[in-house]
Order: sequence, then C-alpha cells, then structure tokens
Amino acid sequence: MHGESILDTIFLIFTGGAIVAGLALFARQSMLIAYIALGVLVGPWGFALIEDATTAQGIGEVGIIFLLYLLGLNLHPQKLARMMREATIVTLGSSLVFAAAGFGVALAFGFTTTESLVIGALSMFSSTIIGLKLLPTTTLHHRHTGEIVISVLLLQDVIAIVALLGLDAMSRPNLSTGDAAWLAAALPVVVVAAAVMERWVLTPLIRRFDTIREYIFLAAIGWCLGIAQLGHAMGLSQEIGAFVAGVALARSPVATFIAESLKPLRDFFLVMFFFALGAAFPIPVLAEVALPAVCLGGLMLVLKPVVFHWLLRREHESSRLSMEIGVRLGQLSEFSLLIAAIASQGKVIGPNAAYAIHAATLLTFIVSSYLIMLRYPTPIAVTESLRRD
Repeated sequence: MHGESILDTIFLIFTGGAIVAGLALFARQSMLIAYIALGVLVGPWGFALIEDATTAQGIGEVGIIFLLYLLGLNLHPQKLARMMREATIVTLGSSLVFAAAGFGVALAFGFTTTESLVIGALSMFSSTIIGLKLLPTTTLHHRHTGEIVISVLLLQDVIAIVALLGLDAMSRPNLSTGDAAWLAAALPVVVVAAAVMERWVLTPLIRRFDTIREYIFLAAIGWCLGIAQLGHAMGLSQEIGAFVAGVALARSPVATFIAESLKPLRDFFLVMFFFALGAAFPIPVLAEVALPAVCLGGLMLVLKPVVFHWLLRREHESSRLSMEIGVRLGQLSEFSLLIAAIASQGKVIGPNAAYAIHAATLLTFIVSSYLIMLRYPTPIAVTESLRRD
C-alpha cells in the first residue's frame, strides 16, 4: 500500500488485529503474539501493505509511557516496601542467576561484552502481561500464588527502571563529569518536583472536581505526559518520567479509578507498539540470529522454572506452588523488547544483538503461554477443567 495514511495504518492494525487475535484465541495463544505476527505479515518484510512502520512505532511508544505510568500507580510506597520484604531474596537471587546465564550465552555466540551485559540484564525479567493475564482473577487478587507473582514482577519492574537509567548513561559515550552529575541528580529532582506538584497542585484540583470524571480522566493523562516531558527535559527518558508520575499519584484515593480508566487507552497504544515490533523485524536476518535466539530462549524456558522453584522452596513454599509460579514466570519480558529497542537506538548494542533478543523473547512468549495453558488454570485454558475466569 503506497502512501498509506494514518487512518489506513490504524485500519489495517485493528481490523487485521481483530481477525488474527481471534485466530490466536482459537489456538489458545497470547493476543500479544497475534499483534506481532500481524506486523510481520502486513509489514515491509511481509505483504508490504504497510511499507513504513515508523508512524505506528511512534504512536505505539505512547503505550509504553502509559504502561509505566500504570505500573507506578500500583506502587504505593508502603505496598512497595512490604512487597520488597517478602520477595527480595527470590527476585534478587533469581535475577543474578538469569543475568549470568544470559551474559554467558551472549559471550559464547561472539557478542561484545557490552552487548552481553545488556542481554544478561534483560534476561532477568519475566513478562508482566503473560504473568498476570494468564492468572485467574480470583487467584490474582485473593490467593498466595497471586501475591508472590505480583511481588516478584513488581520488584523486577523496579530493577528494569534502574536498567533503563543505566542505558541512558551507556548511550552517551562522551559523557562528561558534569553531565554525569546532572544525570545522577535528574531523577531526584524529577521525583521531588512530582511529589510537590502532586501534593499542592494535582491533588487539590482532583479533590475539588472529583465528581467530574471526564476532568479526572483528562487530568490523569495530562499529569502522566507532563511529568514524562519533564523527565525528558531533565535528560531522562519519557518512560522514567511517566513511572515517577504514577508513583507520585499512587497514594491518591483516585489512583485505582485512574488505573482502570486508562487501561483501554494503554491497550490501544500497546497494540500499535507490538504491531510495529513485528513490522520492523527483518525476516531475512532471522537465519543469522536463529541459533543464539533459540539457545537463549530455550535456556530461559528451562532455567527460570527450576531456579524459581528452588528459591521458593528455600522460603518454605510448597513444591507444587513453587513449580507453578516458576512456570508462570518462565519467559522473557516485554521489558526485554523495550530495553533492546532503547539500547539499539542509543547504539549501545548492534542490530544482530537486538534481533536475537526479539526472536528469543517471542520464542519464550509462545512456548511459555502454551505450557501455562496446558498445565494450570487460566481464563483461556485448553480444557474446561482448567478454565477459570
């Protein structure tokens, strides 16, 4: 499709997405995979119905901003402190093992030390989307399994924020001492500024007009994007700014309402983002990165359940529950894709490393989703006995 407009792009993404996602659901597969597969099919390396995915990618990045904003909204400082006490040993212990394993695999396949460090870092994370979306609602909110899964994922997400900060610094090879000091001070400045504005500006406005839901919705979006832009202006990424905006607002009584209200908007942009990931993946290079991708993805699929099981057993959890949690967290993360994209844009890693990360992440998504749906209760389980809403 030559000279496609934004409307043409949105039409192909969402109409095609509805069809492909329907097929994915019949196949008991994650809709996330459907969006990426659609990008591959209609993108420049497939049928070329969309020859340039830049527009979709630019719009889709807003979804990552909202994803981190909503993550922050769920991180009430007191809740975060309690979660850290409960899951620190499991999360940090597993992260060290996964990082070392990813680093070793990358070095074995000839990637540079810097690329291997990035691959090791992103190997630490499990998918929040798969981990939470494939848990039945009753398990997610009312059972010990859900508590542990949420605890580990929250702590992993905090580590991912630190990794993003590290990438900001690594992407600036000529960083002076003054620039480094500015970057180190930028995050505390943004945190303090967000806390002050939340207390003295945003919260009073929300309290005054809390009966007008349209205004609350508008203020929530404006707050997210405003602090994201402040972070960008201070030299941080917009994603980090959005995360700070969410944490600053997490104590507000309307945080839950805002989180629920923004989920459809987040999902709209995330569909665009994951579509763009598929459309931008150059199929011809798949043969070059297939072996390292399969080795990295396969190792994580085997290693993560075993390590989580061992660490949870040491914390006196039952063997059955420990293995279930290990399998549910036994994949790479959407954060892996995000970190790979940012590292590639900042010239921290080369194209082949980025493509290997993408392929390995997709492999773990597909296999892990099937394993979970075949063995444990999920909303879209293969058998009636395992299907739980």
